[in-house]
Amino acid sequence: MTRARHTDVRETIGENHPTCQLRHILDRVGDKWSVLVMSLLGDGPKRYSELQRAIEGISQRMLTLTLRSLERDGLVERTVTPTSPPRVDYALTPVGQTLSAQVSGLIAWAEEHRAYVAASRLRYDAS
Repeated sequence: MTRARHTDVRETIGENHPTCQLRHILDRVGDKWSVLVMSLLGDGPKRYSELQRAIEGISQRMLTLTLRSLERDGLVERTVTPTSPPRVDYALTPVGQTLSAQVSGLIAWAEEHRAYVAASRLRYDAS
């Protein structure tokens, strides 16, 4: 019996119901790390190290898993240039670019309303 590795992004889904399929897509594109990666790639291709430096708090393992998942879903493409050491770039696919505009809007909303949400949380926690 083979065991899935912790870096294996394939899901074992026996459910082909459209609602379940939609949920899996929303889980991917709604994940905080995926949103941040897609936002950064919306500005153009980036190397792994550029992404890691730009996303505060993401571990190497989580960035790798996120990129692999986005690549698997067809939203990000990985290009390896055979140099020494090899250069690896990540970029949005054409479908990923269509989602990037939506992600940018979500991030803009979050930035605009961050103080409001923080104040609401303080009021709620104090009551």
